[in-house]
Amino acid sequence: MLSTKDFSLFENQNNFDFKGLLLKIVSYWKWFLACLIVTFFIAYQVNIRKEKIYGMDASIVIKDENNPFFTSNTSLVFNWGGTSDKVQTVINTLKSRTHNEYVVDKLEFYIDYLKKGKYNFQDVYGETPFYIQIDKNKNQLADTPVLIRFINEKEYVVSIPFDENTSVKTYNYLQGTTENVNVSAGTFEKKFAVGEPVQLPFLNLKVLINANPGFYSGNEYYIRFNNFDGTVAAYKGLNVEIDTKAGSIVRLSLQGTNKKRLVDYLNTTVNVLRKKQLDSKNQFAKNTIAFIDSTLIAMEEHLKDSEKELKNFRKDKNVFELQGGGEKITEQLSNFDIEKDGITRKINYYNSLSNYLQKSTDYSKLPAPTVAGIEDPNIVTNVAKLIQLSRERSEMAYSVKSQKLFDEFDNQMNATKRVLLENINSAKNAITIDLGIINKRIGQAESTIRQLPEEQQELMKITRKYDLNDNIYSTFLQKRSEADIVKASNVSDIEFIDTAKDVGGGLLGPKTGVNYILALLLGILIPLIVVFTITLLDNSIHGTEDIERLTAIPIIGIVGKKHTESNMSVYEKPKSPLAESFRSIRSSLQFLYKKQKLDGTKILMLTSSVGGEGKTFCSINMATVFALSEKRTVIVGLDLRKPRIFGDFNIENNIGVVNYLIGQKSIQEIVQHTHVPFLDVITAGPIPPNPSELLISQAMTAMIDELKELYDYIILDTSPVGLVSDALELAQYCDATLYVVRQGVTKKGMLAIVNEKHKRGELHNISIVLNGFENKSQYGYGYGYGYGYGYGYGTYVNGYIEEEMKDQTIWEKIKSKIFKRK
Repeated sequence: MLSTKDFSLFENQNNFDFKGLLLKIVSYWKWFLACLIVTFFIAYQVNIRKEKIYGMDASIVIKDENNPFFTSNTSLVFNWGGTSDKVQTVINTLKSRTHNEYVVDKLEFYIDYLKKGKYNFQDVYGETPFYIQIDKNKNQLADTPVLIRFINEKEYVVSIPFDENTSVKTYNYLQGTTENVNVSAGTFEKKFAVGEPVQLPFLNLKVLINANPGFYSGNEYYIRFNNFDGTVAAYKGLNVEIDTKAGSIVRLSLQGTNKKRLVDYLNTTVNVLRKKQLDSKNQFAKNTIAFIDSTLIAMEEHLKDSEKELKNFRKDKNVFELQGGGEKITEQLSNFDIEKDGITRKINYYNSLSNYLQKSTDYSKLPAPTVAGIEDPNIVTNVAKLIQLSRERSEMAYSVKSQKLFDEFDNQMNATKRVLLENINSAKNAITIDLGIINKRIGQAESTIRQLPEEQQELMKITRKYDLNDNIYSTFLQKRSEADIVKASNVSDIEFIDTAKDVGGGLLGPKTGVNYILALLLGILIPLIVVFTITLLDNSIHGTEDIERLTAIPIIGIVGKKHTESNMSVYEKPKSPLAESFRSIRSSLQFLYKKQKLDGTKILMLTSSVGGEGKTFCSINMATVFALSEKRTVIVGLDLRKPRIFGDFNIENNIGVVNYLIGQKSIQEIVQHTHVPFLDVITAGPIPPNPSELLISQAMTAMIDELKELYDYIILDTSPVGLVSDALELAQYCDATLYVVRQGVTKKGMLAIVNEKHKRGELHNISIVLNGFENKSQYGYGYGYGYGYGYGYGTYVNGYIEEEMKDQTIWEKIKSKIFKRK
């Protein structure tokens, strides 16, 4: 006898059934297969549509190239920056927007050369027989492929589908602006000659043929004008890294769909940087040479005048006699004059530089301070810095349209200028003192000369003037020569180790294997999540394990899914596995009856939780297996609210139990014979207004007593206990009760109802029949279970299996062979 504690234990048990979940997942194998087919198909389509991605690279070395002719006497500052920050400066410059704007504009990489492939446009830069020459100051159609179809080698057609658009966007690459231009809806087509200017409101270009173009008549190509800033932003993604083993080596790499475009960009970006760095290095030399050249022109005139004056004075005079006794003082005065000229040139340079800084905004033309003999490192360095900043600003003006960047540069230049002006004032104060000292010495020497004869004084004056001009002229010639030598011998600090080159490799993607692995993971994960969600939300009973966890009521048998149109499965296919399952239940019931020592008529009641669980189906087939064993059997339809038992026997429900209970008919009048030997049926009859009252009446007891006299087995088909209490009223007449649970239909919570009624004694000698069971994990009905008082049933004999397989489809037979129970 089961106790209340036993039922509570089973009701409260709610452990996770991993095995059940695993079997559930396996049962949905078709979902997994379908999902895998879909994901692999998508991965395949993605792979064949993706363009190939290539990677090209180049490497450069950044050196500190000191000019062999760069000495203390040629103190011209050409350096681009200190050695310590050159590498970082190069990296920042290569990735800077300004630099990449210049390179993109130089290569005109905002123009795409395309050819239509099977799935998308392909970049054919470097493979077309033509190239485009655009007017940058005029409008170009934005972001729309323009078809160029060559009619022959000298003519082509421009075709643009405007569809229903009456306005299109255009780019002006020189001004960096966009503009909407009105067009006619439809497809624009016009023929042009090669080299003829295309002058349209939305297109301004020339199509020119490359050298050795090959055969191209009849070919179709596309060009597309992209946003300039967007193109620059893409190339700013250039990967620049310092070699881990050599800090002065920088490696550049770039990825894209066209190897020729990658190679050209990598090599051009380095060459542009090399030229920029070398030009910056030579800037002082250029400015110095220009300054010296302008000075030499003026000095040459002064030297000629003083030389002519000296010749005229010496004419008809005894020069040797006039020079006698004044050589030493003349030499001393010449040295003083040269020293004074050097100081004066410095002061003049400071004054000119100060005025230039205060009145001008372009400082790229400043000469080196060394032309005036100035070697103050503060002044030299700040002048060099100011020249470099001014040069960079002028380069920015070519492509940068942002006023904010110009303001930042101007602020930096103004700060350098203020520091330089302070340096100039300090230097002028110091050198003015030197000028006063040398003037005093010259005055002392000149007072000595005034004691000499007048003609000798005049000769010394003219000679001093000539010597000074000659010395200045020679000094400037020497400095110009030095500047020429330094400029000619300068080399860039940036040199290629390896230029970018297409050597046949470089393929990076698409990584088709990764897509297929992702397809595999998604193909498993998606249905797995769905199945897991269904399992969590599903509260239905799916197997014997569910029943065993929820109740201690024994399982007397398992009934598989029927394969017949009617409910007469046992009668129509007596050798089927389904018929054998009912025979197994019959054997278990007979064992139960013997254990209870029952004699005479046996009464069996079948009920369930709700409708649709197969209670009537089981009633019919249980009655059939008793009848086939030549036992007088009757099915009594006691579901008075929803009678259904008559349809499978092709009989009417005009009269039945209700008519007997209200005293209208006798037992003989309500019993209907069927086509199954030994099997009779009593239908429910017309639906009464008070079914519960009829079932508890004395007439019901009388009917049962009369039926016991006539039959060996009485099968009561009752209402579901989960909905009404009719079956509970009939339990007093029964020797055994079969509670039908249907796989996937009966909710787990419904077993709590039958547990409660069993505990209260309302249902006794109750056993459970699992109906509609399909072991999806093994695709058959060979379960080998034995429950409660019965024997269960196990492997079927060959005859049964063959009987079952006769009605299977070809696909079902194949499945049965593949997934047969091992």
